[in-house]
Order: sequence, then structure tokens, then C-alpha cells
Amino acid sequence: MNAIPKDAPSSDATASLVEVIRDDTLPPVTGDNGVSGHVGGTTATYVDLAAKISSKLPLVVLTVLALSFIFLTIAFRSLLVPLQAGITNLLSVAAALGVLTAVFQWGWGLSAIGLEAPGDKVPIASYVPLMMFAVLFGLSMDYEVFLVSRIQHHHALGEEPRAAVTSGLGAAAHVVTAAALIMFLVFASFIITSDPTIKQFGVGLATAVLLAGIMVVLLVPAMLTLFGRRLFALPGPLDRIVPHIDVEGTNVAPVRIPESPSVEPDGSRAPDLGPAGVDAEHERSARASDSPPSDQ
Repeated sequence: MNAIPKDAPSSDATASLVEVIRDDTLPPVTGDNGVSGHVGGTTATYVDLAAKISSKLPLVVLTVLALSFIFLTIAFRSLLVPLQAGITNLLSVAAALGVLTAVFQWGWGLSAIGLEAPGDKVPIASYVPLMMFAVLFGLSMDYEVFLVSRIQHHHALGEEPRAAVTSGLGAAAHVVTAAALIMFLVFASFIITSDPTIKQFGVGLATAVLLAGIMVVLLVPAMLTLFGRRLFALPGPLDRIVPHIDVEGTNVAPVRIPESPSVEPDGSRAPDLGPAGVDAEHERSARASDSPPSDQ
């Protein structure tokens, strides 16, 4: 049997109609007759998909946060760094989802992105928030790791945590800003397409990448500075369990490249002034000073 609703296929009323048919209409008809009834179609498919994704979304978020926390703890030997990274990235993702809701569900600026919809509303596809979270968390965490690794490198060279944050930000800010602007332009180009779902990805991803880049170069250094000497520290039991991983290669001894021998003005080769050459030159000078003067 085909049932054609009066409202649009993507409207809330049609989605509610699917639930009414399943819960109230079919059971009295099929319950005692040995007949099973199902509701299909595009709207019912999206309703089922949204329900399935909504039930698994908290597990996905917790899994990603837990794995990120573990890996960052091992990489930077700190509890405050992964905690700050998780909070910062969740804030940027939540802000992007808020902008997505305001544009498509509330209709703020739909005409600016080339969409004209009945009632100035476009329903957000159920899989868009899940895909946005996965992509955005990976990108924003990438910016975070790049900045903190620079800070850790300067701290390993002997700088105090506050000075290390300043030095690391000076070394990484332009790279993070450039990377964020590039990805912002890439995702913003999705808005040019005519497909509403692709436009949703473009608005959400572009907004989140821009916010993540701003937060990494502004909010993250401020929070890391407030942590002070506790920035790269682990409690005693964790310090013994967590393996040591040299992210920046700070434990590798620097390689000294010998300089090419210089040439005197008369074309002769200058004496070697390396460690052995210096000793030899001093020895020759000492012998010359101790020898008696010649008659000539």
C-alpha cells in the first residue's frame, strides 16, 4: 500500500507520520492475524538511519576522545595537554554544529548560500553531524599536536614552560594559520554546488576549521601558559607506566659537520683548527717558545 503524506517528505510532520503508522495504525490491524507490517520509503529510511546514528553517536564520541587522550598522554607525557585538547576540539565542533543548525534549520542566510526552501528551512541529513565530527576532530587535533610538539621541543631544550609556549607559538602559528586557511577555502568551495547536503558539509566544515585554527593560535597557548610547570608532568604511578616516546627527536645528538679547509692568501692551505689541529698548533708554538734563539 502506498501512503502519500500531505507534507513534504523531509518535513517533521512526515517523519512523525511514519512513527504514528508504525506504533498506532499497524499493530491493531496485524497483531492478531499473523500478519506483519512494515513502513518503507525514503522518509522511513531517513528516520531509521537517524535513529541508528543517534544511538551510536555517544559511543563514537567517547571512543574518539578516549583514544585521543591516551595517544596524547603517551606522546607528550602530560594529563593537562590531552584534557585541554579534548575540550578545545569539542568546543569548535559544537560551535560548527550550532552554525549549521542556525543556517539550515532556522533559515539564517539560506539565500546567501544559494538555497531557496519552503518555509526557509532545510532539514540536516542525519549522517552530516557524524561525518563532521570525525573529519573536524582529526583536523583540529592535527593543529593541536603540531603546536604542542613545538612547545615541547623548546621545553626539552631547557626553556621554562611559559617561555616554551611563546617560542613554540612563534614557530608554529604561521604554519597552523596557513593550513587552516587552506582547508577553510577547500570546504567553503562545497557551498558552490547545488546539492543541499554538500552545502551542509561545506558550511559546517569550513566554519569548524576556521574556529579550530583561531582557537589553536589564541585559546590553546593561553590555557597552556596558565598550566605553568604542570604542563608536561605526570603523576608518579603514571610516569612509571607511560612509555617514553621522543616525538621531536630531542634525544638525538646533533651531528657536527666539519667545515671545509680555508686557503691562505698565498694559495697555501691553512692549518687545521679542529680539536686535534688546535692541540697540534699549540704544541708547535710551545716548542718554538722553549727552543733557544738562533745565532742568526
